[in-house]
Amino acid sequence: MKGPHTSAKRDTTGEKVFQLRKQNLSIYDISRVLQQEDKQLSPAAVARLLKDAGFAKLPRRGDEERPDAPRPEEAAAADVRQLDLSPRHFRTQFGGLFLFVPYLAQIPLEGMLEQSGFPGTRQLPAAQAMRSLLALKLFGNARHSHVMSSVLDEGLALFAGLNVIPKRSFLTEYSCRIPPTAYPKLMPSWFDAMQTLGLEHGVSFDVDFHTIPFHGEDALMEKHYVSKRSRRQKGVLAFLAQDAGKRVFCYANAAVRKQDQNDEVLRFVEYWKQRTGHYPQEVVFDSRLTTYQNLNRLNELGIQFITLRRRDDKMLEQIRQQPSSAWRRIELDSITRAYRTPRILDQTITLRDYGTHCPRPSP
Repeated sequence: MKGPHTSAKRDTTGEKVFQLRKQNLSIYDISRVLQQEDKQLSPAAVARLLKDAGFAKLPRRGDEERPDAPRPEEAAAADVRQLDLSPRHFRTQFGGLFLFVPYLAQIPLEGMLEQSGFPGTRQLPAAQAMRSLLALKLFGNARHSHVMSSVLDEGLALFAGLNVIPKRSFLTEYSCRIPPTAYPKLMPSWFDAMQTLGLEHGVSFDVDFHTIPFHGEDALMEKHYVSKRSRRQKGVLAFLAQDAGKRVFCYANAAVRKQDQNDEVLRFVEYWKQRTGHYPQEVVFDSRLTTYQNLNRLNELGIQFITLRRRDDKMLEQIRQQPSSAWRRIELDSITRAYRTPRILDQTITLRDYGTHCPRPSP
């Protein structure tokens, strides 16, 4: 007898839903009214009932047209001129951000951004905009849209130097307003500022390309490989260099064209020579980052490199034919991974456009 009772209850609830829709209530309003009557029906379920019954969606309404109900508190507009620095106590979820304040205080961020051409206004200068983005990145927010749940947090706003943190729309659009010439100007001044903090330069660097997907209709946008999606699509190709020891990014270029990407690692080592007076001792990268000819150039400059061999069918077949005695087992120290004792195979291979025979361990 469970079926008839369930069907009758659904019919009764459906009639109530239709009556409330005729009063121009939204699916959320209807769900809230039903909940007050001890009838649990989610907004998604209400939407399905209305769609099956042929009801059209409601047009967007103003606040004065909506029924009286609890609504989110509206935050003020971000304005540096409204910043209140009077002594007070408040609770915040972003207290850890203030551990970075002593370091930021030693960096002339305002002057660096102004000289580089970063956009800003009297209400929201470039330094406050960048500190807002930096705060979200340091705290671990993956997307700017996540800021909307924290716009009333005084700690987040105080770190940015504002009365309130900027909203989602501003933070999303700000990066699009920055001219491409601003980043190359900022990078040397940021590099010099890091030296004033006493951060020592590393000797080994992890370099790689990263594709930032583009979903517009720009005909000039090139297609690049997106590793997370295992496909090629339109996007901006960015080259990043990270200090392997300090785990900080020390070089970036988001204006790499497809015909120039093979030489980007050479531009990085020249940049490092210009800023520090010497080339990097070691660079680590993937197999398709550059050409064998450029590998030879790195070798001529005295730069050690670690890369991967391209796994083609011929190479895999040669590895399978090797006897077990040709392999040797090594132990990896201080490595967090499931397999710390992998087996390796030492081989001497010949690379085209490369000046010497180069021993490389094969996986």
